[in-house]
Amino acid sequence: MDKKKLFDLMAVKGLTQAELAEKAGVSRASVWAMVKKGRSSRPDTVGKVARVLGVKPSELLDM
Repeated sequence: MDKKKLFDLMAVKGLTQAELAEKAGVSRASVWAMVKKGRSSRPDTVGKVARVLGVKPSELLDM
């Protein structure tokens, strides 16, 4: 997970971790793990978060 890119996209959208989690329909713990620890979540979770941020899931992953 590219946590810097995720954090930057959240800042551009003006979203907190809690707001991103709510809009994506995922747990705050999942978003926290992505932002703070750079952990990749399940593919469906990454997809939901990417959709809210307006990017492709692959853009959030270290690829």
